[in-house]
Formats: sequence, structure tokens, C-alpha cells
Amino acid sequence: MNNPAYDYTRPQRAPFPTELATMIARKASIMASRLEDQAIRTMVRDAQRALDRGVKAEEIAREMELPGQKSKNY
Repeated sequence: MNNPAYDYTRPQRAPFPTELATMIARKASIMASRLEDQAIRTMVRDAQRALDRGVKAEEIAREMELPGQKSKNY
């Protein structure tokens, strides 16, 4: 079974270019920042709407599971 036609080992891969890895990391960082900004805008908008309906800030924080809030679930 030493026949090359039956060689199922993984092919050797070329080394990953450092410059390409850097560009990918930079792009991922930009995407994460945009997602974070969008999440903040959405959460602030939702919290403001709840405040406008008369919901207390403590209740909003609990429902949004914001850090620093005392929760009975944890």
C-alpha cells in the first residue's frame, strides 16, 4: 500500500503570509468596532424608549443584563 495513488496524507500547505494575516486582523478589528458601535446605538435607543414609557433605569439595566447590576439569576 505504499503506492502514491493511495496516499491520503494531508498535502503540505504554503506558509501563511504575515502581511495577509495583518490585513485580515485589521479588517476584523474594523468590523468588530462597527458592530460594537451599532450595538451601543441600539441599546441606548431601546433604553431611551423604555425610559420614555416610564420604566425605571434599574429595571432596564436588569432586563438588558448590564454588568454591575445585582441579579438573582447569577
